[in-house]
Amino acid sequence: MNMIAKSISKTLLLGMLAASMLLSSCTEEKIGKVEDIPGLGGDTWVPGPVDKWILDSLTTPYNISAKYKWDQFEFGNITKTLVPPDEAQVIPLLSTIKKAWTVPYVQEAGKVFYNKFSPKFFILSGSNEYNAEGSITLGTAEGGRKVVLFGVNLFKIKGMQGYDAARDSAFVKDWFLHTIHHEFGHILHQTELYPVEYRNITKSLYQGGNWINWSDADARRDGFVTAYSSLNFDEDFVEMIAMMLTEGKAGFDKIVNSIPEGTSPRGVTKAQAQSSLRQKEAIVVAYYKNTWDIDFYSLQKRVRGSMNKLF
Repeated sequence: MNMIAKSISKTLLLGMLAASMLLSSCTEEKIGKVEDIPGLGGDTWVPGPVDKWILDSLTTPYNISAKYKWDQFEFGNITKTLVPPDEAQVIPLLSTIKKAWTVPYVQEAGKVFYNKFSPKFFILSGSNEYNAEGSITLGTAEGGRKVVLFGVNLFKIKGMQGYDAARDSAFVKDWFLHTIHHEFGHILHQTELYPVEYRNITKSLYQGGNWINWSDADARRDGFVTAYSSLNFDEDFVEMIAMMLTEGKAGFDKIVNSIPEGTSPRGVTKAQAQSSLRQKEAIVVAYYKNTWDIDFYSLQKRVRGSMNKLF
């Protein structure tokens, strides 16, 4: 199973702890039969507008389904505390993913390519999945066919009540669109491996599990596009794909050009870090062209163009 995660601050963890303490002080009420609670699995329902939208917009054209009715067993670890997605969030989220992921790939690579390699089953969780070491799991991919997305109830785009451009545009980009492009990158490289030369660019600098103690800014000084990309070779490769697509050409160039002067604590100069990122960029672009016959920069423009309309 592939996973993408982000680190969270101690402040957030303390806030979560305080919230849990507050909840534990509430008065308990007798609950009814758990198996009879609608929407928590084991029940059936009459298909509604959400189901029709999924059928018409995803299943019929792309053979993709999405499960938003609750089933804890669809998530890898049943001991995690998760909540169902708000049904009102489902269409806006899936529509955004379609516009900023499905449509650009179909336009650039064709429907046959997309239908062959795209994951076929989306599982939605209303809340985030928090991990013991202090990170948040944004999404997981299993076997190239199932993708789990967390934090659906926090999703907001332009036109939705409470939308704040400064807050929500970055959140949707980093949490949802980055995640789906990241996971699709895994599907592609697990189908056809990227050139092994990629692994030599920053070979001695990968952090493994220690990535969580590193900031993106620190990682970039050593030639990684994000802290998470320093986990291992494969995560590095798909993080490059996701960042290049969701940030766009100008955004990625800004990341590379913003690396400060001097030498990192691990002995990497600004010029070396920038060179590493440019080498990785070149391999990603060549991989898409040589392996999949996709013009990466054209795909990049399509993705960013769709995102600009959403935000």
